[in-house]
Amino acid sequence: MINLSMLKPTGHLTLGNLLGALRPMAAAQRSPAGSICYYGVADLHALTVDHDPARLRALTTEMARLLLAIGLDRSTLFIQSHVPAHAELSYLLECTAHIGELNRMIQFKEKGRNRPSTRVSLFTYPALMAADILLYRPTTVPVGDDQRQHVELTRDLALRFNRTYGEVFTVPEIVTAPAGARVMNLQDPGSKMGKSDDDGGGIIHLLDPPDVVRRKVGRAVTDSDVGVGSVRPDRAAKPGVTNLLDILVACGGSAEGITTYGGLKAAVTDAVVAELEPIRNRYADLDPGEVSSVFASGAEVCRRATAPMLAAARTAMGLV
Repeated sequence: MINLSMLKPTGHLTLGNLLGALRPMAAAQRSPAGSICYYGVADLHALTVDHDPARLRALTTEMARLLLAIGLDRSTLFIQSHVPAHAELSYLLECTAHIGELNRMIQFKEKGRNRPSTRVSLFTYPALMAADILLYRPTTVPVGDDQRQHVELTRDLALRFNRTYGEVFTVPEIVTAPAGARVMNLQDPGSKMGKSDDDGGGIIHLLDPPDVVRRKVGRAVTDSDVGVGSVRPDRAAKPGVTNLLDILVACGGSAEGITTYGGLKAAVTDAVVAELEPIRNRYADLDPGEVSSVFASGAEVCRRATAPMLAAARTAMGLV
């Protein structure tokens, strides 16, 4: 079984990333013998919007180090731009895609359509996402609702390519992704805690020290219901309290006996600090040279793994 996940370095990794995505990625390393995990930093995807090159470089370096600190040391780790097959197959798939289907992609519709300054890469990046998947020949791709459209396009492109040029790509099946913990913004519990969001105090980052965690949790939105039984889950009526309860349980804590919002926030703070402390310590202890070596080795593994698929696609399209 092949497991593939990639993270864009568009912001600092958050508690939401850890509980919702990174934990399942770590668990996949313990799958039955024969499973292979490819986990990448998708720096090419970060180029679809205006960006500061120095910040992108710093975020890529930080994310790479954090993936090791989190414990993804049994996987093949790589940086996307260090495996040229991703960009090359992306262009071949652009030559297979149709304008109409790319024009319907949600990201482009919401962020770029009818805006003259939109980068062409925002329009074409679904082809790069398809290349990311098809290069590694997974038979299944677990997806949430927000990524289903991209994987459906990947399947369409693979099927069209195979019909037009011959059988080259494995057409992956879409499966429902395992539900990870859904962590919401502490200041806006109706929105996910996203790494690309501006930090108005509602985002807990993996490298936040304990005093910062305490301050952010202490200022988290609750509600005006402070009577007996107010500490209870109710996603519709009490989204802020429900979010804190979810975080507490996901970080190994318990709400048993907690009757006040102050007590809840103290328990959440303790649980989150305990969850993040070993990650912060491992991050601090990692030698930058060791991180670079791990990712260089991973990129070489990926170059070897993707070369046959890229060669087959080139040959099928008439390139020599």
